[in-house]
Amino acid sequence: MKKDLTEYCFPGTDIAEEMVNISGNVSLKIITFRPPKENNNPKVLFVPGWISMIDGWKEVLIEMTKDFVVHYVETREKISSKAPNQKDFSVERIGLDLVEIVSKLNLRENNFIFFGSSLGATAILDCCRYLKTNPVCLVLVGPNAEFKIPYYGKILIKLFYPPMYNFFKPYVKWYLKTFRLDTKNDYAQYEKYSSVLDFADPWKLKKAAKGVSNYSVWNRLKEIQLPVLVIGASKDKLHSPENLKKIVDLLKFSTYVEMTTNKNTHSKEAVLEIRKYLSNNFNYQFS
Repeated sequence: MKKDLTEYCFPGTDIAEEMVNISGNVSLKIITFRPPKENNNPKVLFVPGWISMIDGWKEVLIEMTKDFVVHYVETREKISSKAPNQKDFSVERIGLDLVEIVSKLNLRENNFIFFGSSLGATAILDCCRYLKTNPVCLVLVGPNAEFKIPYYGKILIKLFYPPMYNFFKPYVKWYLKTFRLDTKNDYAQYEKYSSVLDFADPWKLKKAAKGVSNYSVWNRLKEIQLPVLVIGASKDKLHSPENLKKIVDLLKFSTYVEMTTNKNTHSKEAVLEIRKYLSNNFNYQFS
């Protein structure tokens, strides 16, 4: 059953869904939200994180669609993509997809914001070197600097048989809850990832896990000459707060906003921080 997207945006927002064809016989789902009143604000190219679902961004989208046209892109590892016979699910390939999407959507120079989270944010950082049309700025929520998977993890990925996914899924949830997430301070993050795992495509999941293993963004950061707002959460261990600080230090034109928990970075308050940043640095005015 098709999801009712009216609950994910400001009342009166126009919503359109389309599958956009890109190279390699791949099609990506893009949901476009247009606010009730036209304005001169930059558009938002929204790239959520690895296998994440729109449900986790409900609060952000409701607030964001008051003021911005939002193009919400579901990248190739998402269950909605059509990627027959594709083997490349690397960060670099996802980034190149985004470069194509900028062109397909006819986004204009300095008239859009590249907004991304987690792997989506990392793919944005990686693709900046290929952009022919520059955004006003990048807004990145918890970008991953690297995806180091230990040798035993690579063996498990290689041996993983997707039809057995439902058998392994409880153990993945247990591992996240026990070792990677701060459930005491942000139990909502665990609930969100549990839901994401329930609806993931196991075949794409295996390819994506192989594709990001051992990736590092460090050598890309000094090349980026665009203004960047980094939104982080010190209690979100999955997105390595220590690495976030290093990312900010290496980006030439960066601003950092601390929001403590993953739940906060996915809330209305995150959009308020974005508006503040745009007002202070680019003179955009919001009512």
